Amino acid sequence: MMKNIKKRGVNTRQSLCFVCLLLLGSMAYGQASKPNIIYIISDDQAWSDYSFMGHPFIETPNIDKLAHDGLTFTRGYSTAPLCSPSLASIITGLYPHQHGITGNDPTFTSDKKQYSKGWQVERSKHYKAYLDEFQKHPTVPALLKENGYLSFQSGKWWGGHWKEGGFTHGMTHGDPAKGGRHGDEGLKIGREGMQPIFDFMDLAKNQDKPFFLWYAPFLPHSPHNPPDFLLQKYLPQAPTESVAAYWAMCEWLDITVGQLLDRIEEEGLTENTMVVYVTDNGWIQDPHVANKYAPGSKQAPQDMGIRTPIIFKWPAKITAKMDTSTLVSSIDMAVTSLVAAGLDPLPEMQGINVMDTKALQARDKVFSLDYSHDMIHVDKPEKSLESRMIITNPWKLIVPDVANLQDKEVQLYNVFKDPYEKENLAAKHPEVVKELRKELDKWWNQDL
Repeated sequence: MMKNIKKRGVNTRQSLCFVCLLLLGSMAYGQASKPNIIYIISDDQAWSDYSFMGHPFIETPNIDKLAHDGLTFTRGYSTAPLCSPSLASIITGLYPHQHGITGNDPTFTSDKKQYSKGWQVERSKHYKAYLDEFQKHPTVPALLKENGYLSFQSGKWWGGHWKEGGFTHGMTHGDPAKGGRHGDEGLKIGREGMQPIFDFMDLAKNQDKPFFLWYAPFLPHSPHNPPDFLLQKYLPQAPTESVAAYWAMCEWLDITVGQLLDRIEEEGLTENTMVVYVTDNGWIQDPHVANKYAPGSKQAPQDMGIRTPIIFKWPAKITAKMDTSTLVSSIDMAVTSLVAAGLDPLPEMQGINVMDTKALQARDKVFSLDYSHDMIHVDKPEKSLESRMIITNPWKLIVPDVANLQDKEVQLYNVFKDPYEKENLAAKHPEVVKELRKELDKWWNQDL
């Protein structure tokens, strides 16, 4: 290149300056090529409770747009129908029995009122062993930090202080004496505005750093106390006030998603930002009791407990598509994010890179696990196991396990034809049950 420049009559100093500019430009491009990564994690919402998923009343225009602009899998699954193990899987790329968090709380007895500060202090002593096990496994933000990323935790978080999750910045202090069980100060995000996130984005911009954002708002999670204008909107449409309040909460979440995506657009970051949307676990609103879920949703192995749309939007690299048949899992988020950032996923991570077409085509099953709310033993997660699930196209098998005190019946559903799991086909298709049970046992036993 230097010889060609000299032939054109350019002096050596000019040539060197030109080369320097090229090098600086390539360095700047290399930094810019690292995408910002944003996780938007809905809290307690059924897979069907979006406009784009066909709900007749709930309006979610911002999430709808995200879905239509991204690679959207309508048949995604969480690893568990409960928030703490589900979130731990999202951030580690491991299943609950691998990262150690299988429930929300440890099993213990206390004379303190449940969820009081005194109870939480006692809880923390029993929870420490589970937290120690979880923190042995690198998280997505911790790994991204090695590649120059800043990261911010906001919203739901069970892993102690945000620093203990590998974040560089955050909101949750995790102090049980101050109410630090599952998010504390972080739970203000969305419900009380988005400014902490916007301040962090400004910080990352000023430092010329790519960023990772964990936006896991306490929405539409109870308490279902939406702004009155949203409640009034849904009261005439809903069968009961408790249902109207839940529907309004779903739209409140959508409004905050719009605020976040608008800010990304305003800052000129849309093209090189990967936004990932998922729900931690499902929810069916009890029509008669406010803030209460109905059976067959949260803490249950049915699709209303574990199914979720999963969206990946990255205009620079991912082609928009609405995929209604490919099976994906929230376990895929960690692998996909690390690959997007130019890193190799850890060998123990269980997911696939959804940008890899061949890997997607080869995927023929996903798994999920249902544990009891309270964990029994940190080294023996199977003690609190209630059900194991394997999902294929079109079958889903639910196998009850040792801690299941309610339903001992093996269940088989054609979830593509029967998405609300009304007809158990196990007796009609014993050969399918046998084959899927074999696959499920093989997967489960390899990690025990």
